Amino acid sequence: MRDAAKAPVLKDEDQSLLNRDAMNPVSAETNSTSETTNAHVAAGANAPLEKIALETYVPPAKPSLVGLSRAEIAEQLGAIGVAPAQRKMRVQQLWHWIYVRGAKSFEEMTSISKEMRAQLDQHLTVARPEVVAEQVSNDGTRKWLLRLPSGDSMEKAHEVECVYIPETDRGTLCVSSQVGCTLNCSFCHTGTQRLVRNLTAGEIVGQIMVARDRLNDWAGRVTPTGSRLVTNVVMMGMGEPLYNFEAVRDALLIVADNEGIGISRRRITLSTSGVVPNIIRTGDEIGVMLAISLHAVRDELRNELVPLNRKYPIAELLQACREYPGSSNARRITFEYVMLKDVNDSLEDAKLLVKMLKGIPAKINLIPFNPWPGTRYECSDWDQIEKFSEYIFNAGYSSPVRTPRGRDILAACGQLKSETEKLSVRERQALRAMAMTD
Repeated sequence: MRDAAKAPVLKDEDQSLLNRDAMNPVSAETNSTSETTNAHVAAGANAPLEKIALETYVPPAKPSLVGLSRAEIAEQLGAIGVAPAQRKMRVQQLWHWIYVRGAKSFEEMTSISKEMRAQLDQHLTVARPEVVAEQVSNDGTRKWLLRLPSGDSMEKAHEVECVYIPETDRGTLCVSSQVGCTLNCSFCHTGTQRLVRNLTAGEIVGQIMVARDRLNDWAGRVTPTGSRLVTNVVMMGMGEPLYNFEAVRDALLIVADNEGIGISRRRITLSTSGVVPNIIRTGDEIGVMLAISLHAVRDELRNELVPLNRKYPIAELLQACREYPGSSNARRITFEYVMLKDVNDSLEDAKLLVKMLKGIPAKINLIPFNPWPGTRYECSDWDQIEKFSEYIFNAGYSSPVRTPRGRDILAACGQLKSETEKLSVRERQALRAMAMTD
């Protein structure tokens, strides 16, 4: 269903108002700087809070079992004539083949009779998203562009990106929840893209399955390390997960299921820009680790960086964090803070950050800004990042600086943007230049 509503987008003239010096409370000393700061606030006030989805999901004629709960799989079996007495056993068999063995077809499921496999194949699939492009960064990061099947032949295929980040002690998969994004965060590349639609639970789970396919990471298969390669999942890809709550919840419950993919809830992190009503639900209904895209310590600045702040201001957001079920020193909430030169990186900002997080079991993840073509922001100087981190650490908070990964393939934090909105030649040249200077 196309063009059900026009999605508002940020105007170029709004972004051109960005003046980094005016955003620094320490250096705002002149009348002209003060006037520019007011212009920033006005720009933030005018930016739309949320975009409206342009399209909706159209299921294919043969639905995939990927992303369905056990009860939903049993319903599908009933619909194709599987006897009630057999359904529980068949569900167990299918669950094992799909989520433990990574079967791509019913033909592979040799513990199921030939007749049953033929019956399943006639009506159902175990399809996941199609890999249409793979890029490998100089640092080993992998980015996959995934095409999503649609039941509407008139629709252009939808595409999303997911990113695999290998490290010595873990392998993290960054997963998307929307085609595009509901929000308009001014420093984020995905935020410049229209919101096409929410992903289904199957399309979210399918990203983890594609990663395991490409890495040969299923049970019974030999990996280079001798252990699993995808050990952690972060909902930090394209989209705002808490504006697609039900699908994200259903997907993550499958990912965490001990009889299937089996990634512990403590190794799954959901990042939100601050959709306050669904934060408590996340703790109650999913039980994964929580990360907050904070990025500013004053409402005036956060209104511009994260316009959703006008709907759910910092005080409301932090109160929801204080009430997050299960948070403790062993299960701390991560506060993500992108370091923007002369915008939010002063020591005064660090002091306010420490003060406002008092009483919340927290760690602060400092993220050097990853440039993208057309952005007006710059990454903070490394000396300033170290000073900022040191102040937070001395105040008693863990304050790791996230190592930029995959910048050269636009796979780093804040850089994802699906190929449905292709980069121009000029943008690609600018991207290569950015990667070479870092």
